[in-house]
Amino acid sequence: MKPRHPEKINKPINPIQRKPDWIRVKISNSSIYNETKEIVKSNNLHTVCEEAGCPNISECWSKRHATFMIMGDTCTRACAFCNVKTGLPNALDRKEPSRIAKATNDLNLKHVVITSVDRDDLEDGGAEHFAQTILEIKKLNPNTSVEILTPDFLRKGDVYKKIILAKPDVFNHNIETVPSNYTKVRPGSRYFQSINLLKEAKDYDDKIFTKSGLMLGLGESEDELYQVMDDLRCAKVDFLTLGQYLQPTDRHYPIKKFIPPEDFEKYKKIAYSKGFLLVSSSPMTRSSYHADDDFQKLKEKRQNNLI
Repeated sequence: MKPRHPEKINKPINPIQRKPDWIRVKISNSSIYNETKEIVKSNNLHTVCEEAGCPNISECWSKRHATFMIMGDTCTRACAFCNVKTGLPNALDRKEPSRIAKATNDLNLKHVVITSVDRDDLEDGGAEHFAQTILEIKKLNPNTSVEILTPDFLRKGDVYKKIILAKPDVFNHNIETVPSNYTKVRPGSRYFQSINLLKEAKDYDDKIFTKSGLMLGLGESEDELYQVMDDLRCAKVDFLTLGQYLQPTDRHYPIKKFIPPEDFEKYKKIAYSKGFLLVSSSPMTRSSYHADDDFQKLKEKRQNNLI
C-alpha cells in the first residue's frame, strides 16, 4: 500500500502502539452524521475532522458539529504530528467564505469553528481570507458565534489584526507542544511566535476570548507543561485544551506515552489554579471538541460578571 502523503516516504517507520482501554473512538453511522457529511460535500468544503483524521468525528458529526478548514487541503508545512497533506496549495477560492456561511446555516450551527492549513505562500498568510469568512458567516448567521483556529503567521507582521477587526468571538492558536519538542515535532514553527501572537491578539482587543491547546504524550515533562501554562497565562490566554496525541500513521512522530485520565484531571486543576478561565483536559479533548458548550460557559461567566 502506498503511503498517504508522498512527502513522508523518506521518514522512518514508527509502528503505531496499541491504545489503552481508556481511549475509545465512537463509531456512528446515524442519519444526522450522514446529513452532516452531505452538507459538507454539497458545499464543496474541507473539514479538519476528515483531513486530520480526528477521532471524534462520529460523535461530533452526529450532533451536526463540523470544523471547517479553509484555504484548501494542502499545507505548506510538514509537522510531524499532522495528517494534513503537505505541498504547494492551489490559489484561494474567493467563493469559499460564502459557502462556509451557507453550510453553517444548513447545519443550524450556533457556534462554528474555522481553521485552516498553513499558507506561507500568501503575503498575509491567509489573514484576509479568514476575515472574509468571519464576515460572511455573521452576515448570514447573525446569532452564530465564530471561533477561529489560526496558523502562527510567522514572518507576516501584524496581519492578525485583519482577523481581529472581523470580530471573531474566540481567537484560538495552538501551541501544540512544549518548546523542547519544536525542532522534532513542529520544525516550521517558533514557540515564541505562537506565544506572542496570542498576546498581541488579546492586547489588540481584550473583549475577544483567546484559546490555545497542547497535545500530550510527545515526550514532554510535567515541569515543561507547567512552564507552557505559565507562558500562556502571561499572554493572557483565557482557555486551555489538553488532549492525548494519537499517531495518525506509522510515518508520523511516535507516541512517547499514553497519559492516564487521572493525570489529565490533575493538569486541569493545576491549570485552573494558574488562572485560566476554562480548561478542557482529557485524553480525547481536541481544540474544537465541545467548543460550543465551552464558549457558552465562558459567555455566561462574563454575563454574570465572574470574569
